[in-house]
Amino acid sequence: MKSRQLVEVPSYRFTDRRPQLELSRTAKFDLREKGRENDRSWENQAIHKCARQTLGKGKQEVSLSAFAFLFSELVQYNQTQVDNIAELERRLEDAGYAVGARVLELLCHREKGNRRETRLLGILSFIHSTVWKVLFGKVADSLEKGTEHEDEYMISEKELLVNRFISIPKDMGAFNCGAFVAGIVKGVLDNAGFPAVVTAHFVPVDGQQRPRTTILIKFAEEGIYP
Repeated sequence: MKSRQLVEVPSYRFTDRRPQLELSRTAKFDLREKGRENDRSWENQAIHKCARQTLGKGKQEVSLSAFAFLFSELVQYNQTQVDNIAELERRLEDAGYAVGARVLELLCHREKGNRRETRLLGILSFIHSTVWKVLFGKVADSLEKGTEHEDEYMISEKELLVNRFISIPKDMGAFNCGAFVAGIVKGVLDNAGFPAVVTAHFVPVDGQQRPRTTILIKFAEEGIYP
């Protein structure tokens, strides 16, 4: 399945190890408003609000430019709090986990009459289709089972939203903003009773300059055999 470009938004890039967002005049925000220059906790709250707004009844969409700005600020802030890439990805995963837990609760209430999926393939299909479409406007490009391990599954995206406008310098290694989405997936799975380790990886694609992003899901034994 091909990825669908939603709207054109300003790009953001990494410069001097600090991700910077290029914004149009209409997308600029005054970070000093209400004395928030020293309190970045509002960024997590704003990201979660964006997620909640997509879950109401009817067709509701969040500005992609606004999300790109907020997510860039989230990355920038967390980058100042860590000493290495692994810790930065862990903090992004933690932020995504809270979104995933709320997405599961709200979608189960809206789509399933407060009933939660009890089958492993059912919860994977729920994430691949329902969750992805609500958060990103489309189903994920693919859902595959690992060929080497029975407990591994992969959700892949040619252009994952949080990586679509990212350019990573060589000195930052394999840093992947997809850790935020991996956290969302983990939040859904854990709270649905399917504990798993979820990580984001870049996978090279023949003939293409940019790699695709794969969310690797490795279930705990109790998640496969409840």
